[in-house]
Amino acid sequence: MDLSMYAVRTDLALEANELAAQRQGGAIPGVQSAVEEDEGITVTTIDVLTAEAGRSIGKLPGHYVTIDVPELRNKDSQLQDRVTTAFAQAFESFLTRIGVAKDAKALVIGLGNHHVTPDALGPLVVENIMVTRHYFELMPNEVHPGYRPVSAVAPGVLGTTGIESSEIVLGIVERSRPDLVIAIDALASKSLERVNTTIQIADSGIHPGSGIGNKRKGLTQETLGIPVIAIGVPTVVYASTIVNNSIDMMHAHFKKQTDNTGHILGMLDGMQETERLALVKEVLNPLGHDLLVTPKEIDQFIEDIANIIASGLNAALHEAVDTDNVAAFTH
Repeated sequence: MDLSMYAVRTDLALEANELAAQRQGGAIPGVQSAVEEDEGITVTTIDVLTAEAGRSIGKLPGHYVTIDVPELRNKDSQLQDRVTTAFAQAFESFLTRIGVAKDAKALVIGLGNHHVTPDALGPLVVENIMVTRHYFELMPNEVHPGYRPVSAVAPGVLGTTGIESSEIVLGIVERSRPDLVIAIDALASKSLERVNTTIQIADSGIHPGSGIGNKRKGLTQETLGIPVIAIGVPTVVYASTIVNNSIDMMHAHFKKQTDNTGHILGMLDGMQETERLALVKEVLNPLGHDLLVTPKEIDQFIEDIANIIASGLNAALHEAVDTDNVAAFTH
């Protein structure tokens, strides 16, 4: 049975690597990973070194950093401040890694639909970005040291503009000539726990809509001619993924009570995850019930995470903004 059409959809390299490792029963050749933890903040670095390794996990070769904070939904302002600083430092290291000069011009692209809350991350970040390009153009002698030219645009979505986001961005790049594009978008995850609690940074570019199976022309160094750093946060999960995760949690719960979980779960107990997901989708898809699901508190979650990303970017892009005191920008 060809199960490729039933594969778990995820935009996170961390999850894609975990799934591939489960399928192959061990680490994927050509994929290097490292994990650092600091009081509730887990930073995972994944390097996909070869094209073959990229095909194995379904991601482009590149450098991926995932900041995972399970308690981020709890409205802890001190934790949000620490996450902002961790994100700013991780993004700064990205700039250093790809050789971006301190005075390089940056263009921030907020992908997504401002009118659809789970998809509004990009536009919300753009609203809070410290834009400075016009000062460098109109009054360069008045700009203090420690700032760089930064511009920001939310190009909208194909359904409302009739134009691919990549076409709009390419036009802006050709006219304004930035040295770097930073693309921000909402992602899809396979894990309920990672929704609105995880930030991914990648130097492989971004394909809007890929996590929900609606792949558009990508924003990459190949298409734009300049480095592209992608930033994303998972805000949605498929209903079939939730059902599949629920079966996993039921299995773990019953396992605490008895070793004979097969008597309770029947044939589901012995199924591989991919097979079980295929069964769930086979039931839900004909009914039109494989919905994209987001938490009911998404309004507040999306505002909080957008503030964290915008504040972290402001600190990372402008030396004059102290990374250690970046918390002042989140409130």
